[in-house]
Amino acid sequence: MKLYPAIDVLGGRAVRLLYGKRDQVTDYGDPVDCAKRWADEGAEILHVVDLSGAFGEEGGFEKVLERIAKVGLPVQSGGGLRSMAEIARRFRAGADRVVLGTVCAEHPEVLYAAAEKYGGKIVAGIDAKEGRLAVRGWTQLADKDAFEFGCEAKALGIQDAVFTDIGRDGALTGVNVQETVRMGETGLNIIASGGVRGIEDVRALRAQGVYGVILGRALYAGTLSLKEAREVAR
Repeated sequence: MKLYPAIDVLGGRAVRLLYGKRDQVTDYGDPVDCAKRWADEGAEILHVVDLSGAFGEEGGFEKVLERIAKVGLPVQSGGGLRSMAEIARRFRAGADRVVLGTVCAEHPEVLYAAAEKYGGKIVAGIDAKEGRLAVRGWTQLADKDAFEFGCEAKALGIQDAVFTDIGRDGALTGVNVQETVRMGETGLNIIASGGVRGIEDVRALRAQGVYGVILGRALYAGTLSLKEAREVAR
């Protein structure tokens, strides 16, 4: 199982949000320092999100991403991507893989074009609440069923998807194993996100054969170490 230490960037700072809410933020300092820390602890890939962009704000994210990429680890990056031009800029800034979320629901033609041009470098972002896609920094629910969208993404040739239960994100309440496994029935390789609180969640996902997991607040709060997560993931 692949592990993705998360670095969420808001206003140039590494942060964690509670339930994705803009006003419930914990600051963890320089994103590059975080990247170096996870690299030193054995990370093989990073999950770096432009929260400013997701909320429709300017935050100079590309410059931060360029600095993170110089740490030397592959980077999977999402947040705030609404057009092919923005996707191209994200790749130029150092992303190896790009996660597309809101644009998939609002402008599906962009997902089609990105899948055709970039193939396996495009990851579907399935952020769900009560079975529906959440968009625009999770501030709105789209009129789109999350599972059906997963099936559509798979039909386009997308292989991997980040599935986030936004009702658990950043809350250390435990990962939603049942819905994560169900989303895997789309045929996508599912990267679980949201709610991981400790090693028991990593074990539960690994036991179900889940492809990957994003590790956020649990790493920053110290309720989970990357070392023990790597041992279980193997």
